[in-house]
Amino acid sequence: MIAKTAMGLPLKGLRLAIKSSDILIQTAGTQALRLKTWYEEGKANEAASEQPTATSNVNELSPANDDTSINTKTSASTSDNNKTLSTEKPIDIRELEFKKAPINWIPATILITTPIAAAVITPWYLFTHQVSAPVWGVFGAFMVWTGISITAGYHRLLAHRAYKAHPIVKNFLLLGSTLAVQGSAFDWVSGHRSHHRHVDDRMDDPYSAKRGFFFSHIGWMLKNYPSGKFDYKNIPDLTKDRTLQIQHKYYGLWVLAANVGLVAAIGWLIGDVWGTLVLAGLLRLVLTHHFTFFINSLCHMFGSRPYTDTNTARDNFFLALFTWGEGYHNYHHFFQYDYRNGVKWWQYDPTKWLIAGLSKVGLTTELRTIDDTTIKHAEVQMQFKKAQQQIDTVNAGGLDIPHAMKTFQDRIKFEFEAFTQTVEEWQALKAKAIEMKKTEFADRLHEVDDKLKHEYANIEQKIHEHNDNLKVAFRSIGHNSKAA
Repeated sequence: MIAKTAMGLPLKGLRLAIKSSDILIQTAGTQALRLKTWYEEGKANEAASEQPTATSNVNELSPANDDTSINTKTSASTSDNNKTLSTEKPIDIRELEFKKAPINWIPATILITTPIAAAVITPWYLFTHQVSAPVWGVFGAFMVWTGISITAGYHRLLAHRAYKAHPIVKNFLLLGSTLAVQGSAFDWVSGHRSHHRHVDDRMDDPYSAKRGFFFSHIGWMLKNYPSGKFDYKNIPDLTKDRTLQIQHKYYGLWVLAANVGLVAAIGWLIGDVWGTLVLAGLLRLVLTHHFTFFINSLCHMFGSRPYTDTNTARDNFFLALFTWGEGYHNYHHFFQYDYRNGVKWWQYDPTKWLIAGLSKVGLTTELRTIDDTTIKHAEVQMQFKKAQQQIDTVNAGGLDIPHAMKTFQDRIKFEFEAFTQTVEEWQALKAKAIEMKKTEFADRLHEVDDKLKHEYANIEQKIHEHNDNLKVAFRSIGHNSKAA
């Protein structure tokens, strides 16, 4: 009886969700029609108001008569109407399309029913059945496999081309990504590249954080929003891949084969099919979903921005624990082609360690990285921004500036001038390197690199010194700067 009730709850939840969604869609449609009617009436009123204004102007040219007061009132009324119309906000057609977006039934069904099913079935199964150690082992292995497959496979390999992988690694990660049920490689990568290109744009970023936590976390997949319609023009490198073509074309079959067939087969091998399906299948799927979704939502809301403040992406160590190193999102959005997210040696990034480890045995190659000087340059620039914000806050108070703050302001000004000179030297050195490599023969390029290596090292040392000086300056006013 309990089992029957438990199995029926997800279906009831789905029916309720669908019914609620229909009501929301109908309400949105009604509001859209009202907006359209209001807009058309406004245009008609505006056109009608032009005629009295013209009459008023004619009367003003004629001799004064008893109708002067009437004409004056008409002109004033017309002016008020025009003023009212001009102050009304114009309707954003694209925003209207968002409000009228139809339900995306397949993703919505999966994303609504699986958490409900996991919340009901998993506790019931654990209370009524003895789960063996092998089942828990398979659950853990599948959690790692699917999570790492998204980060190392869909994300860093396919979306950003941060490294190259042997076909064995690539296909292993592709199968794990299919187990994660987050769309085909074409859909996932196309959407992610759009996200980076239009980050935080309410209209063009598929999971824009500017639309709130729910939208960026899961809401963007529940309806067919305009920003989620991909034409695959931004993934020409993937559409030529035969294996990815097959995965995309038969994605539904791949998902069923992996999440039901493969999981059940492993459960049969270890002697517990249902336990494996519940834990390594259902529970693992829901956890992997929402751990990945945290990157789009929470990592754009909580954390630090040590490299750039031009977007909402944050670095968050706590979220990196759940997302296989993807929590260092501010770095990733500034240096998206680096195969590392946790760029510091002490930052938790198991995806980085996997890729680097596989490179030692030749299974991954051409690992792309950002040089330390460029990274440190970005950090120092952000420190100057924070310093200027401190100065502006104090100056805006209108009171006498404390002596410590005056000293701080002078230090920052001096340091910024020196930093600007260092950056100019760095840019000049880059231009010099390009010119030298153009004029030298290919077999002598290593000599050019040796000559420039020492000069680059001096520039890097200067940037580190600027960073250290900024930390000292911040400490002088009682602030613990997070400059690395």
